[in-house]
Amino acid sequence: MTDPVFRLPAEWEPQAGVLLAWPHAQTDWADRLRDVERTFAALASAIARHEPVLVCVADADVRARAQRLLEDAGIDSSKCRFIEIEYDDTWLRDSGPITLCGPDEFRLLDFRFTGWGGKFQASRDDRLIEGLAAREIFHKADHSRVDWALEGGAIESDGAGTILTTWRCLHQRHPEQSREQMSRLLCDKLGAQRVLWLERGYLQGDDTDAHIDTLARFAPDDTIVFQACDDASDPHYDELAAMRDELIALRTRHGKPYRLHALPWARPIFDDGRRLAASYANYLIVNGAVLVPAYGDPADAQAARIIASAHPGRSVIAVPCRSLIWQNGSLHCLTMQLPEGILA
Repeated sequence: MTDPVFRLPAEWEPQAGVLLAWPHAQTDWADRLRDVERTFAALASAIARHEPVLVCVADADVRARAQRLLEDAGIDSSKCRFIEIEYDDTWLRDSGPITLCGPDEFRLLDFRFTGWGGKFQASRDDRLIEGLAAREIFHKADHSRVDWALEGGAIESDGAGTILTTWRCLHQRHPEQSREQMSRLLCDKLGAQRVLWLERGYLQGDDTDAHIDTLARFAPDDTIVFQACDDASDPHYDELAAMRDELIALRTRHGKPYRLHALPWARPIFDDGRRLAASYANYLIVNGAVLVPAYGDPADAQAARIIASAHPGRSVIAVPCRSLIWQNGSLHCLTMQLPEGILA
């Protein structure tokens, strides 16, 4: 059982750095590697303006290439740390450590990673956290394996004991378990007091079975930022409207409605006839800034303004993410933040 003094911090709390895994020719990015490497360089550059970037690389050759591209992007080398380690894919939000904070130590939760319900090969990704812990890059951090399938993108924490998630995703991972059973396990493992569930909400082109970080995000002061759809002719319209109604009905720990910020809807983006999941909710919070997905759409600027209003006092940096959604995720999916004090 998790000691109750441990808790899952909110993303807007102080951070030590952000984890990335560099794409290479043996990953699913191979066909469009140059394009996605430019996006990774832009993402790493935006993070490095505010905190260190820890870059996982598969081998020495990948490290050399990543280092050269990051230097070309003008990144201060002192802000980057390279970690040679095996991985199947680059979606560290889901294969990276979910870190709990204690009074003077940390707990690296290592949930079972199944490649999003067995859709993809994931054996190396499932060993990633164990490998990172063995490399002694963390300070006062206990590695804790949890034999239960969960991805970091499936949960949102307000840092004060509330977890937000979706029934669609966790029911797919654990069809034999009830909502009450899963709520108890999440509270136990994450040091939380309650779990809020959304029944509705999905995006075409999303293979995670409706991860919460593509749909609705906690923000400070009992705020939720969510992806809306204002196009009544779009197949997402009814589903996201139903999700909005669920969010309206949610209550804070003090019994009050949440402050809601609706994000605009990007025009449909297709690749060889397949619709891609262009969610503005998939943004990343770092120290002093918010990194916001940009898709080359007129709604990009409005999305950035809305996210900025939900995270006052932080600068907003747009990161081009059109190349990322080809592989069904955006910038939050690629990254995993680490809480302040954890790095050795």
